Amino acid sequence: MKFLKAHLPLPEKVTEQLIFWGFGSLIVGAVCWGVYKNTSVWLGIPAGILLLLLLLTNYRALYYLLIFSLPFSMEFFLPVGGLRMDLPAEPLMLLLTGCFMASLLIGFKPDKRFLSHPLVVLIGATYLWALMVTPFSVDGVKSVKYLLAKVWYIVPFLLLTGSIIRDVKDIKRILWFFLVPLIGLILFSLFKHALKGFAFHAVHRSVTPFFMNHVIYATVVAFFIPYVFTLMQGRKGWVKFFLICCLLIMVVGVGFSYTRASWLSLPIAGLYFLAIRFKLTKLMVAGAYLGAAFAMYFFLNNENYLNYAPKFEKTVFNRDNFGKHLQATYKLEDVSGMERVYRWVAALHMVAEKPFTGTGPSTFYPEYKRYTVKRFRTYVSDNPEKSTVHNYFLLQLAEQGIIGLLLFLTLIGYILILPQTLYHRTKDPETRAVIVGAALCLIIIIFHLTLNELLEVDKIGSFYFISLAFLIKLDIWTKAEKQSEALN
Repeated sequence: MKFLKAHLPLPEKVTEQLIFWGFGSLIVGAVCWGVYKNTSVWLGIPAGILLLLLLLTNYRALYYLLIFSLPFSMEFFLPVGGLRMDLPAEPLMLLLTGCFMASLLIGFKPDKRFLSHPLVVLIGATYLWALMVTPFSVDGVKSVKYLLAKVWYIVPFLLLTGSIIRDVKDIKRILWFFLVPLIGLILFSLFKHALKGFAFHAVHRSVTPFFMNHVIYATVVAFFIPYVFTLMQGRKGWVKFFLICCLLIMVVGVGFSYTRASWLSLPIAGLYFLAIRFKLTKLMVAGAYLGAAFAMYFFLNNENYLNYAPKFEKTVFNRDNFGKHLQATYKLEDVSGMERVYRWVAALHMVAEKPFTGTGPSTFYPEYKRYTVKRFRTYVSDNPEKSTVHNYFLLQLAEQGIIGLLLFLTLIGYILILPQTLYHRTKDPETRAVIVGAALCLIIIIFHLTLNELLEVDKIGSFYFISLAFLIKLDIWTKAEKQSEALN
């Protein structure tokens, strides 16, 4: 009773004795009613209420269970309405979302500095715009589902993470809870792959069922490599040796994933670190955005993109020879690369028709098929897996219009520039290690977004928002540290 009185913002008149007698009466009433109805179901009510109260006041254990379960999470089709759910992660995400929102109703007050941070404001703005264009969606049901799913990603992984972490030790604890099961699954996947001689065509079967495909597997392993360096900071002895072994296992995992984007993401992360170190991130972001704008202008001007249409009979997938697969990539004869171009062209035609609102969140498939150019068609263009545009930026443009894209570009630009400010604001090596880990994790995820849509994947979207929560808290802490130094 003292625990509930201490943690719940109850009125002063509600004494410990009142809680005791009230809860005791509930138990007695449930027992009597259960005896009268000849069923024990009613006995679960007091236990359920007590469990709910405990969750509302202290949901750390449930949060860490969610983090630990993420690598193991698998997609299942529900028997109702063709819905899919990631188990066990998604039910835990829903439960934590409900607990967090209920805790707000009973008086829990989140850190105002966290909620008013520019990153949170920008995420809120992107969500608000998605909400505003939903009434104009070509499929309102899909768009509403998208909005709901965003809530149970943002609440547990951004807001709840921000309320749970109090120092760098809490951040590292979260990383450990994810790393240990991840390493187990990488070893399991490598073992399965080794039985097939590490063949290129066997990589997909080797990473299932815990990863939907080799791209998701490689992305998760790649984005967590910087965090292994974070955990190494200040470590000695067997812990450091274990982390070095983990790092080697993860590099091997990325290598044998045969995922070109993940291979490229690691040297790009290294270049981004140099940009942070030498204060070049603003120039890097400006250059990337100007380069993308110039490329779009070049290909759209006088319909130049038509000059790069593939030859249907030569656009193939070399499933048995990775060397030929790479060769086909730079010759523009790789089916996965040219299929992306096929959908990118469709996305640009879509936004030309609905530049302001787009077609609505989560509506690219099958809407894009009306806007395709047959000259770019490949033999996999039937798209039985119902995948989307394979570029998250173009997806925002097609589904949420120009404003939606501009908001997302602003958010990404701020995400990439903020770590430089934080890195040079503090001299503490542990704090810097977390800043760099979060920054490099995010650049790896963002790079993958140029070729895939991954923020709605539980294993990836989770650490996108968790890493943002880390940066926000580090911004708050380093500002306070700087102010304290100035006063002294």
